[in-house]
Formats: sequence, C-alpha cells, structure tokens
Amino acid sequence: MPDWSVRLSELAAEIGVPGAVLGIWVDGEQTVVPYGVLSRATGVEVTADSVFQVGSVTKTYTATMIMQLAAEGRFGLDDRVVKLLPEASIDERITVRQLLTHTSGIDGDVFTDTGRGDDCVERYVGLLATVDQLFAPGTAYSYCNAGFVLLGRIIEVLDGRSWDESLRARLIEPLGLQSTVTLPEEAILHRAAVGHLGTDGSPVTTWQLPRSLGPAALITQSAGDLLRYAQLHLEDESLASMLEPQIAYPGGRGGATDIGLTWRLFNWSGRRIHGHDGETISQLAFLRIDPEARLAFCLLTNSAKAPALFEALATEVFTQYAGVGVPPAPQPADVEVGDEHLGRYERASVAIEVLRRDGKLILAYQATGDRLAFAEEPVREYELRPTEPLDGNHFVARDDPAQPWTPVSFTPTYVFTAGRVTPRV
Repeated sequence: MPDWSVRLSELAAEIGVPGAVLGIWVDGEQTVVPYGVLSRATGVEVTADSVFQVGSVTKTYTATMIMQLAAEGRFGLDDRVVKLLPEASIDERITVRQLLTHTSGIDGDVFTDTGRGDDCVERYVGLLATVDQLFAPGTAYSYCNAGFVLLGRIIEVLDGRSWDESLRARLIEPLGLQSTVTLPEEAILHRAAVGHLGTDGSPVTTWQLPRSLGPAALITQSAGDLLRYAQLHLEDESLASMLEPQIAYPGGRGGATDIGLTWRLFNWSGRRIHGHDGETISQLAFLRIDPEARLAFCLLTNSAKAPALFEALATEVFTQYAGVGVPPAPQPADVEVGDEHLGRYERASVAIEVLRRDGKLILAYQATGDRLAFAEEPVREYELRPTEPLDGNHFVARDDPAQPWTPVSFTPTYVFTAGRVTPRV
C-alpha cells in the first residue's frame, strides 16, 4: 500500500504547490493527509482539519438542495425559471434543468459584488436583465456561474431564508459537517488556506469571491467534510438521477463525456466516475467518486499549479483502489495551421485575443469588468497547438510546461475554452 502522505509531499514539492490536503474514502476506510503551509507569508502548517475554498464544487451542493426541493413536490425540473422567479429578467424559455446543466445560454461569468447582506443573491438576480444570451436555451453547453446563483435564489424563495441558511439546515447540519462555512468571518475560526499564484508562487492579496456568488462557488471546508458529503452521493438513492447524462460534454478533458444534473460524468477505461472541480482565487479543489469501488477522492490545494498534482495523485489513488487512472490529456501535433482563428473574442468578464507571434499561435486572456476586482493575474498568455482531430479547429493550450494541455476548439463564430462559449467580435 502506498504511503499517501509521502506521495503527496513528493509530488507537491516537485510541482511547486505550497499546501494541500488529500482525502481518500474507500468503503468505510478514510485517509486524510496534509502537506505544506497554508500561506507562504505566515508559514502556518497545513493540518488534516484545515479548510480550503472548494469553489465550484459548491454547485453540487446547490444542485443537491434543488433535487431535495423537487422531491418535496415544490416544482419540476422542466419548469420554467420565470415561473418560480417572476422578477428574473431572463429568457422565459429557460428551465431549472437547463440551469443545472449549463445549457441556459446565459453569459454566465457575472462577478458583480452586490454587498454582504442576506439580500445579495436577490440583488444579483436583478442584474441579469443586462446580461447577454449567448445561444437559445437547451441548444449548447457553456459553463454558467450565474445560472447557479439563480438556482440559489430559487432555494431562498421556496425555503424562506438565505442560501447560506438553507445550506446549513439541509446539508451541513444533517451530515454533521463541522468545518464547512461560507463566510470569511466563519472561515477565520478555522485554519484557513490562502491561494498562491502560479507564476511566482506568491500569496494572493484578495481572499474570497463576492458573497453574491455564494450558490456557485463560496463553500470553504475541510477534506473530511467533503468526503462525508461525497458519501451522501454514494448512499442516497434519491439522488441517483443526478448521474443520468443530460448533454455531451464538449472538450472531454480528463475523460469527461457528459454532464449529469450538475455532476460531470467521466469514462476512465470503461469505468464510470463522477465529480466536479473548483477554482477560486488560486485555490483549486478536485472531487472524484467511483460508485462501483465505493471510492471517494478529494484534493484541496492553495495553488494555481494544482492541475498537475491532481492528475498525478488521482491516477495513483484510482489505480490502487479501482484499477484505472485519469485518461491522458490530449497532446499537440506537429503540423502547420492557418490564421483563420486570429481575432478577438468576448464574453462577460473576459476578452480573448488569438494572435500569431514569432510563428506561434498565442491565446491572450484578459480579465475585464467586475472580474478585475479579484483577478490576481488579469492577463495570461497560452501557447496554442493543433491536436486531433486535425481539422484546423481543435487545439490544446497551456502557459506552463509543467501543467497538462487543455482543449480549445473553434467554430466560425466562437472559441470554446475553459468550458465556455466566447463569441467572436
């Protein structure tokens, strides 16, 4: 049996991740091992009960509460959102299911800070009247944070309390989660991690996203609590429908094939895995669950360099307990490509320019608008290389040779990267 503490330490040190916690639960046996420091500025040691931001893993919590409300007969998943939220100025065709599956078409990276009050989610929903509709509801996939704030507002309206209070009453307290919080004044009572930049490894200067993004990204918790939550999705048959494929997942990084009801569904050498990742301000979290092996894996980190650490550790852990590993990332091909995709692409909070420099294709990423308030690295550049299928539209990109390549694809009207449709302008 591998010594997971040793492997975490070896790999994290090699890759340059300052602090992490690895959690493994296998049919009742749990292992939680810490590594490194919570912040290089303070040198405070990571412990097994340290808390990290889990980012978009939060979306699965919000989806779980939505499923609970649907099971209570409060609405149907194919009900239109405006039926439940008449004040929402969004396309009236959008359904609850489309919010859960990122197929609403709402330009979803809206990071407006609407304050710290309990009305912040309600106020955020009021802003969506000015947000673009990227495509007709149900016709495509584009990752949508705003959709999960809408789901959070549905929970608030039906439960008659804030999203944070519903989370506590519906999941945190019933599951006995002792180290799961949403607000910074709660996190400070625990040993809380601080993100570190992928460039020079320095600590970030902004700790958390605006509270208005709560239902999409604001849970902070320990690895033990995240594993306990994962067990709920191994044991509660009433939540099994969340794993039914709803739409094919474009891009397919890490073996992802489909989107369920929020869960990402993976095929690892014929074995069905589900999970979700999260990224906030240089804190990255990863959760994978194998129902057949009764295995849950999580990795909480405080570094933008974490993807390489995840792929290495998840492959070793799943090979040990389930005989499969993370499928290899797509690789670049050594072929010439044209200039047909050069140009500018824009969506809420992001501007992308594809350009040619010194004979190479470059994807230049620029944070814009409200995202600038917490974008520690507002400008990043990625080398673009062609990949299979060699049709001139499929590429891989990375800005660090130590990190895995990530898929990027083009159509005549948009670029698809980071799971999002960004229209050409």
